[in-house]
Amino acid sequence: MESAITSSASLPIDERRGDIIAAIRAHQVLVVAGETGSGKSTQLPKMCLDAGRGRRDDATGRGGWIGHTQPRRIAARSIAERVAEELGSDLGQTVGYKVRFHGDVSTNTRIKVMTDGILLAEIQRDRDLAKYDTIIIDEAHERSLNIDFLLGYLRQLLPRRPDLKLIITSATIDTARFSAHFDDAPIIEVEGRAYPVDVRYRPLDD
Repeated sequence: MESAITSSASLPIDERRGDIIAAIRAHQVLVVAGETGSGKSTQLPKMCLDAGRGRRDDATGRGGWIGHTQPRRIAARSIAERVAEELGSDLGQTVGYKVRFHGDVSTNTRIKVMTDGILLAEIQRDRDLAKYDTIIIDEAHERSLNIDFLLGYLRQLLPRRPDLKLIITSATIDTARFSAHFDDAPIIEVEGRAYPVDVRYRPLDD
């Protein structure tokens, strides 16, 4: 049974939900700019489902997964757990994850959260990333070697895979660069969310 796709209207990104889903359907590449707290990491994969992504094309044998990369292993698992919870699914079913030495993915998986290193390793075995119909490169502004290599490779791959969608998320300062790299891909900006922080200093000991 397919999980119901729900949103969390309390997150800033949900104010642009309709615009983002429409842009995913209309463009091969989309840049989403949002600061920490906007909800992009947990809500974008679900918006991809709403846009009709994460489905296998029986005619070509391609697709089936929405790949969602994270720079760190802890983030990959925690985001997968959160998205699975919001979809009312057990981890490893609709939403799975893969990090070094650990993973939980099944034939029912439609959203696969992983580190960028895992996706790089998969490219060595599958040059066309045929198992995916959508790739989300999250936190692209961190500009690690893995992320830069992935973005360079995907730029070359997209013309061979017109059915493949790419979504890049970044802090607002870098979005113009990413857009230009992908032939002026559209940019959608979402607000972040700040939380009050008190700074208290402990007296120095003698």
